[in-house]
Amino acid sequence: MAQPKPRWNSSSSKRRLKEAMDVLAQLGFGPKQSNELAAYTLLACLDLKPEDRWEAAGSPLLGITPIIDFVASNYRQRYAPNTRETVRDEAVKYFAEAGLLLRNPDNPSRPTNSGNTVYQVEPVALKLLRSYGTLEWPPGLKNYLAAREKIVAEIRRERTLVRVPVKLPSGEVLKLSPGGQNPLMKAVIEEFCCRFVRGPVVAYIGDTENKFEHLHADYLAKLGVTIEAAAKMPDVVVHDTDRNWLLLIEAVTSAGPVDGKRRKELKDLFCRSSAGLVFVSAFETRRAMQGFLPLISWETEVWVAEAPDHIIHFNGERFLGPYPDVTPSALAGLE
Repeated sequence: MAQPKPRWNSSSSKRRLKEAMDVLAQLGFGPKQSNELAAYTLLACLDLKPEDRWEAAGSPLLGITPIIDFVASNYRQRYAPNTRETVRDEAVKYFAEAGLLLRNPDNPSRPTNSGNTVYQVEPVALKLLRSYGTLEWPPGLKNYLAAREKIVAEIRRERTLVRVPVKLPSGEVLKLSPGGQNPLMKAVIEEFCCRFVRGPVVAYIGDTENKFEHLHADYLAKLGVTIEAAAKMPDVVVHDTDRNWLLLIEAVTSAGPVDGKRRKELKDLFCRSSAGLVFVSAFETRRAMQGFLPLISWETEVWVAEAPDHIIHFNGERFLGPYPDVTPSALAGLE
């Protein structure tokens, strides 16, 4: 027989909310990260209902939507679906940066922008929070705050271990966040560039975790290109210094080949470039490319990582003509 739901108690809910706000303030979070929204977020991440004791705090894996649902169900505070960004940017993001929450501890290689991203209270923080309201809280809090930098450093170290190393043509090694199209971008830089680009200089890599982390704005400025913060950049920008071409490359995993609309967008974005523009859609496999074939724009290129020595030209008559092995002289040698 199903257990009846506990009767709603407004005073318990308000008291628990006030306690959560106090916890966040004592942990050193500012007013904006210890307000009601942040406090409700913390309570959801701890699976703490109004009548639960702090010692009963848990550490479920929760995404943003389940956090909102928990608050609505247990505290009768309803946030609209369009507040997901607010919950993430004004609470969860700061908790993760401070080491209070772990992002994707079940799968560290999950892409940063994945819809399956989940968060969990860090174990040392969980142990401390379970002591709130007891004599163990003051000394425990003091020890936690003293050790927090080490905790955050360890979290970052573990995060770094799963990052994707990418060797640039210059020999420099960068590390991209795991998942998403980043492994394909690694192949573009390490395999495509060495085969099809002469004197390559990588001017931009759109890491899924930090869009503009690998932007060489000064280099692009010398080519006449200025990038605004809101610009919808291609995934990789490479300068072919020998031929003065600027290759604008989209690494396609689930969406985003250079179709007619995207080609025009990129042409407009780089309209002041002193280098000629080349548009490239990169795919991991030919099978992955198949579903996008009707969309790919003419006057663009396609490269497939599983066959790195070849490139497909969607260029109409420009490359029409016999290859060396089927010229009349080559065919005559077969007789």
